[in-house]
Amino acid sequence: MIELSGYLLCSAVLYLLGLYCLVTTRNMIRLIIGIEILTTAANLNFISFSSYARPGHVDPFSHSVVIVLIVLGACVIAVGLTMAVYAYRHYGTLDIRELRRLRW
Repeated sequence: MIELSGYLLCSAVLYLLGLYCLVTTRNMIRLIIGIEILTTAANLNFISFSSYARPGHVDPFSHSVVIVLIVLGACVIAVGLTMAVYAYRHYGTLDIRELRRLRW
């Protein structure tokens, strides 16, 4: 069985990867992928802490909360991708800086 530190390390790597994706990219699709990576890291943290809270017992409430969070994340991603498609159709670009410049 993997120790809690292994899960936390994997979650930290995912979180840093998501933050790197949010900070460095200007493409809307890549920003949406970065947000999804961040939520995956949070879900992994939540499940790992619930599994190691009491030895030999896994809390089913945390699993149900994570399933709801996954569904909500999928809805957010669907809305974000729809916005990206419409922005590309209307403006012809997915560059965030270019879209901000077109606002004024």
